[in-house]
Amino acid sequence: MPKTTADLHDYLDVLGIKVQTVTHPPLFTVADSQNLRGEIAGGHTKNLFLKDKKDNFFLVTVEEDAVVDLKTIHTLIGAASKVSFGKPEKLMEYLGLIPGAVSAFGAINDTHHQVSIILDEALMRHEIINAHPLTNEATTSIHRDDLLKFLEATGHEARIVSVSTAETAPA
Repeated sequence: MPKTTADLHDYLDVLGIKVQTVTHPPLFTVADSQNLRGEIAGGHTKNLFLKDKKDNFFLVTVEEDAVVDLKTIHTLIGAASKVSFGKPEKLMEYLGLIPGAVSAFGAINDTHHQVSIILDEALMRHEIINAHPLTNEATTSIHRDDLLKFLEATGHEARIVSVSTAETAPA
């Protein structure tokens, strides 16, 4: 059974990691998040659950407005081939998450280390990172160093890789 938000917060407490969580109605898209979140400081995330042809799975976490080239990202993240989106069943099996609630906090459920965690270098420039705490009905703010500490405690060595470009408004 996947961990709950309460389980996640208990785990973070055990690790001595302080976070701030704001609850809100369910959010399913970046646009929903931008419209509802108000003034939550820091970098806000977008997450891509990807797989290659050899069934290697990757969670790529970038800034919400980042552009990721899915045709070439495999060369940056160490995939064995071009990637596609992982199926919701594998997302639940490995990270205990449903689409719309995906975040690096899902690593707490990946006890067999089936998913490689990739954090975009541009996102990691933010001191505070905001992500769903295993549900899309809340946003949790965590210090970037504490996010790395959390991932390490779950047995995941997150790789920080430049995988995106910032989205620019059309002229």
